Amino acid sequence: MDNRSLVSIDDYTKEEILEVLNRAAEFEKNPNSNILEGKVISSLFFEPSTRTRLSFETAISRMGGKIVGFTDASSSSTSKGETLNDTIKMVSNYSDLIVMRHPIEGSARWASEVSDVPVINAGDGANQHPTQTMLDLYSILKTQGTLENLNIFMVGDLKYGRTVHSLLMALSHFNPTFHFIAPVELEIPRAYKIFMDKNKITYHEHTEFNSIINDADILYMTRVQRERFADPLEYEKVKNVYILKNDMLKDTKDNLRILHPLPRVNEIAIDVDANPKAYYFEQALNGVYARQAIIAKALDL
Repeated sequence: MDNRSLVSIDDYTKEEILEVLNRAAEFEKNPNSNILEGKVISSLFFEPSTRTRLSFETAISRMGGKIVGFTDASSSSTSKGETLNDTIKMVSNYSDLIVMRHPIEGSARWASEVSDVPVINAGDGANQHPTQTMLDLYSILKTQGTLENLNIFMVGDLKYGRTVHSLLMALSHFNPTFHFIAPVELEIPRAYKIFMDKNKITYHEHTEFNSIINDADILYMTRVQRERFADPLEYEKVKNVYILKNDMLKDTKDNLRILHPLPRVNEIAIDVDANPKAYYFEQALNGVYARQAIIAKALDL
């Protein structure tokens, strides 16, 4: 494994998280540079993506790098039966860095073990999404002025939501109080409860939504992910459990910001978009700067 890989958010120490966030702020001030001139970055997306893939490609392009890869596994030799091991070994011969999204949990860790170049995990199944976490942290820092001692409310698919899992682990460095709002079928997995208990992190679990969000500093909405359900009937039962509407925000804190990793289906009503507390589109833009900083760190630039 190349020790500059970012596979899980706990590959970064608290100090490294803050270092990358500071670097992201620098890239936001001056996003265009040539620090990747002469570098080739492989973008391997075995699973569909819009924001993650395009923000990585934008980040690389603005840094002067070249991009090779694929956006659909069916257009790669995987469709012919090539193993992930062989794909990664081959691609690492061609590039200086690999960005990979894959539907199977643990695939990014495996890739980092066999690759000769750093691997950045762009999402592996329901496991981790550390670059989304870094842009989430950057968004929280920009809107709250701090990462410390915040009330973080997470809503929706907390079982399969890899963005939630990574963000929870990252925020553990900053003394948060978590409120988890989910139906029983999608509650936060036991492994993360054990993690929070071990690290003395305060958390509360709820099934009700409307009446408790007034104390939130950050309201982190998530999509119930149809692709994670083997049984369509189970998906239909929970898909519309929580829908955020504009009138629900009237008594919330002035500093509240609503985040969402996107894509949105119907868990945030369209009328919320015009509310100044909605921040999810700016959050997506922050992904370019955060990913520029992650790439620079991985390549020691």
